[in-house]
Amino acid sequence: MYWTQTFIPTLKETPADAEIVSHQLLLRAGLVRKLTGGLYTFLPMGLRALRKIEQIIREEMNGAGGIEVLMPALQPAEIWKQSGRYETAADVLYKVRDRARKEWVLGPTHEEVITTLAANEINSYRQLPRIFYQIQTKFRDEIRPRFGLMRAKEFIMKDAYSFDTIDAGAMASYRRMYDAYTRIFRRCGLQAFPVEADTGVIGGNYSHEFMVPAETGENDVVYCESGRYAANIEKATSRGASPSTPTAGTGASPATFPTPGVLTIDALAAAPHSVPAHAQIKTLVYVLDSKPALILIRGDDALNEAKLLAKTGATQARPATGDEIVTTLGAHPGSLGAVHKVPEDVSVYADELLRGARGMTTGANTDGFHLQHVEMDRDIRVSHWGDFRTVRAGELCVETGQPLKIRRAIEVGHVFKLGTKYSEKLNSTFLAEDGSRQTTVMGCYGIGVTRTLQAVIEQCHDKDGISWPLSVAPHQVCLTPLNVTPESQPRQVAEKLRAELLAAGIDVILDDRDERPGVKFKDSELVGFPLRVNVGEKSLAKGEVELKPRGGSMQPAKIEEAAAQIIAFVRAGMAALG
Repeated sequence: MYWTQTFIPTLKETPADAEIVSHQLLLRAGLVRKLTGGLYTFLPMGLRALRKIEQIIREEMNGAGGIEVLMPALQPAEIWKQSGRYETAADVLYKVRDRARKEWVLGPTHEEVITTLAANEINSYRQLPRIFYQIQTKFRDEIRPRFGLMRAKEFIMKDAYSFDTIDAGAMASYRRMYDAYTRIFRRCGLQAFPVEADTGVIGGNYSHEFMVPAETGENDVVYCESGRYAANIEKATSRGASPSTPTAGTGASPATFPTPGVLTIDALAAAPHSVPAHAQIKTLVYVLDSKPALILIRGDDALNEAKLLAKTGATQARPATGDEIVTTLGAHPGSLGAVHKVPEDVSVYADELLRGARGMTTGANTDGFHLQHVEMDRDIRVSHWGDFRTVRAGELCVETGQPLKIRRAIEVGHVFKLGTKYSEKLNSTFLAEDGSRQTTVMGCYGIGVTRTLQAVIEQCHDKDGISWPLSVAPHQVCLTPLNVTPESQPRQVAEKLRAELLAAGIDVILDDRDERPGVKFKDSELVGFPLRVNVGEKSLAKGEVELKPRGGSMQPAKIEEAAAQIIAFVRAGMAALG
């Protein structure tokens, strides 16, 4: 490849609408160009890096027993209605109609399509297990596309789906994919780590996300420094918060006291009432699948809606409106509680941290009044106990007892054990060895390919630009003759090196632009080629060329030894990535 024969439109200035460094470098290094919010065109260098990531994914998927397929992006709405996700995933679905007014869905994922395929094609246990995968464009109606490829309306994803006869087999498939993901991200040069995760709208009962630490990430990860525990904030648990919930009471019955104008936890904690937040019961009214419910957590805690959905089994949850709250409890927010006036048909969900709590204060369900001396076990009818709170930094790890920490991260992959959620609804069954008809047990496994590319940049850069790992760099070596006229010695030496490197399978670009050396050097650093080879008259006069690893120091190499040193550099770097 010659620089003048491709298209690398680098930018000196940072685009104003690029919010994070990886987005800025995608644009400045000429990897992509924005069409409109959430839509990007990949230019040659970006596409080359993307294809290398895809190739690593293919190799590992094939090695783990995956079978590549390619499914339609345009999907019939009927199968989404059959699975139940036409409603639950409605906020991200692109829905279109054809000339006959038939409705279609632009695929944000392919559980429905692959399960339909399995239902039609897999009939016997002898055809199982199977793992199908594809690398394909997805479409999601993001409310706020941002951060370049991180949150886009159109993106490329690798999605895989496993089908097994029994749960143990499904777990074996899950482990194969989990291990393959570990290898994929290592080979891409990413420091990614798995965390326990909520299954979200995909569903299922077991999942892990693969996270890349980054201050600009959109996910909070809770972890213990021992490395024995890590979980997404939506899934994380702890041994509890400090200070402890009050367990000492006077034995007195709940007593009403006036709290005019007190509408918040903080207001009740302030003088003259001075009730600490951890001694208050926060009462939240939610609508779970159209039914009102009360959620009780400690006053200094925050509700975790993902846990609420998981624990209650609801498909949708939203805070009740003011009118709905008054209809349910007869009072307005700020005076709500679960002691009095709670209808029998309203479920009450209480956080485990409140179990056995005594001496608590809560709303009286009468505007302007609260209750003191409340005991959870005595005074409140709890329908279900569970972990409904969001873990905070400093709480103690459930595994080690050490303080937990929280950091930001980018999600690049997610593996799910789906069970029979989709196979039951879409009739994916097989004839078992004993002659009975059984339901397939499924798993699904996704990698955001375009997101992975940007995550590499987010993790691998410096003040001068991108610093690509050798495995996914657009080109591994940039040959930079400082005189590009065909008859010049620098050009001739560079051409000879190029031929030797190509013969050895090294991915090389020759910068044949008639530009000042400084311009060439800056562009090479910005685009991020792992090794630049400077070929100029001064070094050639000493029988040398200059090897400049990205982010490293200049190293002279004898002309006759240069090719071997470059090849050794690339192969050693690739071997280190696995």
